[in-house]
Amino acid sequence: MSDLSRDSDRILSEGRALVRDNREGGRHRRAVSIGEGSARVRRKNWTKRLTYFVGAVFTILVAGSVAGLVLDGIGFVGVMAIALAVVVAAAVFSNYPKVKIPKRSDINRGDVKQMVSRTELWLEAQRPALPPPAVNLVDQIGVQLDNLGFQLEGLDQNHPKAREIRSLVGEQLPEMVDSYRKIPAHLRTEKRAGATPDEQLTGSLSKISGEIDSITRQLAEGSLDDLAIKHRFLEYKFGEGAETSPQLEHKS
Repeated sequence: MSDLSRDSDRILSEGRALVRDNREGGRHRRAVSIGEGSARVRRKNWTKRLTYFVGAVFTILVAGSVAGLVLDGIGFVGVMAIALAVVVAAAVFSNYPKVKIPKRSDINRGDVKQMVSRTELWLEAQRPALPPPAVNLVDQIGVQLDNLGFQLEGLDQNHPKAREIRSLVGEQLPEMVDSYRKIPAHLRTEKRAGATPDEQLTGSLSKISGEIDSITRQLAEGSLDDLAIKHRFLEYKFGEGAETSPQLEHKS
């Protein structure tokens, strides 16, 4: 039992280190989020994994303690068995549960803001299959989708811009990426109609990026105008040329 007490902290420390190493990349290539929306989903997933891992370690240590009391000590073999169980738990919960990637058919559902978030997470998962220039654009689009999602807060679902966004982000963007992925890898660098599929994908993503930026700016125009009006009002009222009200009172 004394051996278990001395080694408990070391076992927990090793387990936490393994989880941290896996979370930060470990032996696997770390998946970098393309935007805050997908990053938030991944952070939530890691919190859940860590919770499961801590629960598993607690259960393992309690079981070891009970075994030590019943058997009057578990000895070196028992301590190693507990250490192995912690390592196994760390390996399992560093990869489980997986981040749930939206299915292509589920992207364009719900309100438009939720649709944008799902598209971002889905697009991030497609990145390994895309050519390097397209990957750079996907990263750029991820940031743009974050900004667009902020502008969609409270937007009427029947607003013309909401329908335009649903068509562009929820339909055209994933359909284009899907069409590219269906092309065999050895044909993606062959020219057809003056450009290779790689070039066509990159060019289309660039145009979509420009459209997303344009829509975001249009949605922000009201806020920009409102800020400019308030700024002009404050300049007029409190600026250098503003008249100050008299502060002195006449004595009777």
